[in-house]
Amino acid sequence: MGRVIPGVSRTFNEYLLVPNLTTRECTPERVSLSTPLTRYRQGEEACPVSLNIPLVSAIMQAVSDDRMAIELARQGGLAFIFGSQPVDRQCEMVRKVKKFKAGFVPSDSNLKPDDKLSDIIRLKQSTGHSTVAITDDGSASGFLRGIVTSRDYRASRTDLDTPVSEFMTPIEEIVFGREGISLSEANDIIWDHKLNQLPILDEKGRLVSLVFRKDYDQHKENPDEMLDDHKRLLVGAGINTRDYRERVPALLDAGCDILCIDSSDGFSDWQKDTIRFVRSAYGEDLILGAGNVVDEDGFRFLAEAGASFIKVGIGGGSICITREQKGIGRGQASALIEVAEARDRWFEETGVYIPLCSDGGVVYDYHMALALAMGADFLMLGRYFARFDESPTRRVLLQGSYVKEYWGEGSNRARNWQRYDDGGAAGQMHFEEGVDSYVPYAGKLADNVSVTLAKIRATMCACGAVDIAGFQEKARFVVVSPTSIVEGGAHDVIRKESQMEG
Repeated sequence: MGRVIPGVSRTFNEYLLVPNLTTRECTPERVSLSTPLTRYRQGEEACPVSLNIPLVSAIMQAVSDDRMAIELARQGGLAFIFGSQPVDRQCEMVRKVKKFKAGFVPSDSNLKPDDKLSDIIRLKQSTGHSTVAITDDGSASGFLRGIVTSRDYRASRTDLDTPVSEFMTPIEEIVFGREGISLSEANDIIWDHKLNQLPILDEKGRLVSLVFRKDYDQHKENPDEMLDDHKRLLVGAGINTRDYRERVPALLDAGCDILCIDSSDGFSDWQKDTIRFVRSAYGEDLILGAGNVVDEDGFRFLAEAGASFIKVGIGGGSICITREQKGIGRGQASALIEVAEARDRWFEETGVYIPLCSDGGVVYDYHMALALAMGADFLMLGRYFARFDESPTRRVLLQGSYVKEYWGEGSNRARNWQRYDDGGAAGQMHFEEGVDSYVPYAGKLADNVSVTLAKIRATMCACGAVDIAGFQEKARFVVVSPTSIVEGGAHDVIRKESQMEG
């Protein structure tokens, strides 16, 4: 018979942190959330590349495109642009991130002059944007023909079949800036002409970006931005174990900074082959993450292969059904604890520290703190980021509440068979390992991330730590019973909102 691994497969929900002494030095403003992103050798002054916040976005169609990458890098984290798309499209997303200039926003609400008012209303309902750029071909980079804002029409009094060209503000009446203008100059034009937005056009009249008055206060330098040596935002991208010989060089030519193999199971010869190709072609300094694994054997396999960081977790994602479909995986807390212990032993043996990325199993914000305390250096999140404006999916009204679409890479909708490749015939997906779903809409990424990080800092202070390494050293855990979980929430009271709903 097979070997039974002792112990129970546990989740984050089964643990609580026991507080330590909170000293006068343990205040939220003194807490550093900087964390290593890539392997480094003992004795080096610091990790070559560190994240300013321990959050990265999942390699998923419903989560990580160029918009997510831009906003998350500005907050101090990193996005991995999804790889389950043609190479040229993924590379174009990478280029958009590397070309981004703070305050210059690519137009993502666009129509043609012969579209109708009904199209304007539909677009506004799906995106929440009241400004629509009208270009000759309806694209974000077409020749600008006009602008439509909510002041240009009254839906209750205008025929829904009215062409956009009849009520838009035409290009002849629009104040615009030319490509190459500085943000300061753009804002001066906005204020001098009392504008709400300023289109930026290239020398031929094609739309390049928009600058908005409402974003003025957000254009100040963000000290947590993740920047390369040329002051451009850092961006990551997902690759698979099938077309890496084509995809990797194309992504690097596009300016991609960090790569990560996207797979549900990293303990395979195909991942080792992929890592060896990258190392032989591009050397040891290129940051290449690998995974996912759930035990020491898997960790050591990828560490020996040359992974820069290793992802931990199988089957713990909110839309992942790998465990119920294939019967493989492990509770995220148990997996992370074992792999973190293996990482520490590897460090003692070799003098090389390999960061861990905890991927999956997070339901509440406090689970993030638990994951960091259990040994994760940073966290990869899907559902969390899918809820925000910056994710690439539609916002829809469902039963009176706004939600955003969210689907797994193992779902039929994604058709990302490469992520679950077992080395068999190419291009086949025999069964689903992910579902198609909705998540509650939560607004802007920056607003939500700031609250989440405040909670993590508060937890670290309660445990007597001011940095992640100290948090991991001092953390003490207790396993909770089902009744103590109930006790931890509101109980034995009549909630006011329940009364009002009744």
